[in-house]
Amino acid sequence: MADIKKRVQRVAREIEASSKTSPTHPGQSEASRRLAIEAHVDALNQVFALFRLNYHNQYYAAFPDAQQLNQIKKLWLESLSDYPVEHILKGAKHAIEHSEYLPTLNRMLECCQQGLADLGLPPAHNAYVEACSAPSPKSAQAWSHAAVYLAGRDSDWFFLANNTERTSWPVFKGHYEKYCARVLRGESLTVPEPEAIEQKPSEPIASQEQLARLRELREQTGL
Repeated sequence: MADIKKRVQRVAREIEASSKTSPTHPGQSEASRRLAIEAHVDALNQVFALFRLNYHNQYYAAFPDAQQLNQIKKLWLESLSDYPVEHILKGAKHAIEHSEYLPTLNRMLECCQQGLADLGLPPAHNAYVEACSAPSPKSAQAWSHAAVYLAGRDSDWFFLANNTERTSWPVFKGHYEKYCARVLRGESLTVPEPEAIEQKPSEPIASQEQLARLRELREQTGL
C-alpha cells in the first residue's frame, strides 16, 4: 500500500511538471496558473484515490502500472480542466454512488455535466430548442440562462431558423458547451440590453413661405 501511495504521488508530480510546459493564457499570471494546475492535480489525485477504494479490483485491472496511470491522468487533467475542482469531486462522488463499475472518462464528463443544473444551466438539447423557438427581439426574451442566448447568437439566429437540426444542433452545442465551461469557471454571463428601436425623424412640415411659393407657381402655370 505504501508503495502504491508513493507511485501515485510521483505520478502527480510528473503531471504537474508536464502541465507547466504549456503556454500561459493571456491575462493569467504564471503564479495563478500554477495554483490552478496544482488544485486540479490534487483533485484528480483525490478522484483516483476514491476510485481505488471503491473499485479496488477494477482499478488495478484498469491501471496495472504507474506509466499507464500517468497517461490516463494526463488525459483526464486535460479533459476536465474547464471544470472547477468542486464539480470534479462532485462528479466523482456521483459516479461512485450511481454505478458499481469504474467510470470511463466519458462517464466522468457526463457526471460533471450534471453539475451544470446546479448553476441554472439547462441540458444542451433543451437549450437548443429554447434558442430555436425564441421570438424576436431575442435579447428581450426571458432566457433560462444567459448562456443559451449567447450560444444562439454565436450560432447565428438566421442559421438556426433556416437549417435542419442535424445541421444546426452540432454548431449550437459547441457554442453552448463553451459558455457552460465559462460559467463553471465562475464567470457571470449576461444578456445584452435590447437595442432601442431607432425612429426616423419625421419630415418637417412645409413652412408658410413654402406653401405661398407653391401657390404662386400654380397661379403662374395655370395648374
